[in-house]
Amino acid sequence: MKIIKEMKERGHESIIFCQDRESGLKAIIAVHNTVLGPALGGTRMWNYENETLALEDVLRLSKGMTYKSAAAGIGLGGGKAVIIGDPHKAKSESLFRVFGKFINMLNGKYITAEDVGTSVADMLNIRKETKFVAGLPESCGSSGDPSPFTAYGVYCGIKAGAKEVYGKDSLKGKTVAIQGLGNVGYSLAKHLHAEGAKLIVYDIRKDRLKKAGKEFKAKIIREENEIFNAECDIFSPCALGGILNDKTIPGLKCRLIAGAANNQLLFEERHGEMLDKKKIIYITDFVINAGGIINIFAEIEGKYNARKAKADVSKIYQNVERMLALAKKKNITTYSSAVLMAEERLNRRKKS
Repeated sequence: MKIIKEMKERGHESIIFCQDRESGLKAIIAVHNTVLGPALGGTRMWNYENETLALEDVLRLSKGMTYKSAAAGIGLGGGKAVIIGDPHKAKSESLFRVFGKFINMLNGKYITAEDVGTSVADMLNIRKETKFVAGLPESCGSSGDPSPFTAYGVYCGIKAGAKEVYGKDSLKGKTVAIQGLGNVGYSLAKHLHAEGAKLIVYDIRKDRLKKAGKEFKAKIIREENEIFNAECDIFSPCALGGILNDKTIPGLKCRLIAGAANNQLLFEERHGEMLDKKKIIYITDFVINAGGIINIFAEIEGKYNARKAKADVSKIYQNVERMLALAKKKNITTYSSAVLMAEERLNRRKKS
């Protein structure tokens, strides 16, 4: 990969490669855009097969964070970090503290938080070396785990999508297939179950499946490929990205896709158009999954109020409605309309 060329084409401001022999740290921090404010984005820890895949992931995720903040109407830019390593084996206090020193060198240009493969405990270790960490426990004067807010925002977005597809936003009796029962996916399942939705669930962790089957009376899928072919009204991807692609889209039997995962479309334009041709409404990920950063922005602004933050997150319903209306008006895919919403706000700020 020609890195400088990629940065120019994708609009990235900076990429920082980090390594420390003693702790074993191998990480990349990508700052995409700070026009609206400091770049916020979680730190993901994943056992990438190679550095090229790690770099591709952090570039895509950081750009997505720029669009997420812009579409949500908040004063944050987009960034992301990835740590290369097995989150079940390679973690240590020293690794995260060294990583925190790298973040601190950016002096607030990048603010991190929890993400796939990292926990609140990991963020607390980073916090020992830098103040530029958000989403910490309330005992630290922070707003706590942002995942319940992400889940609530996705729930609101699903209701808005259901209104478009089915004529009303009630999810009672609707069958929702959830791929991924992490902190966000499981919280989302609680909201859906409480409203009377029927759940089909898949996760790589058997204990999570067993728990969901018992708590929600969910139908359990044990092979990942089967979740894409499940008979459902709504498919909700809540795991990793790139899962809507040439292999999975043909088998989808839903009319609405709305989930928490980032970068769900493997190739945005191409696979957005494939879904359009199948008459499947796709609620663009960076519009629907912005609840966590909306909550963190409320924390960063000062005088955090959880009730107000939740009310701000509920506005994702209206944002989804705007995205769907714009797609109809312009006769474009919902992905393209979401990008248009975000870029219009970025351009306004550049000109001001």
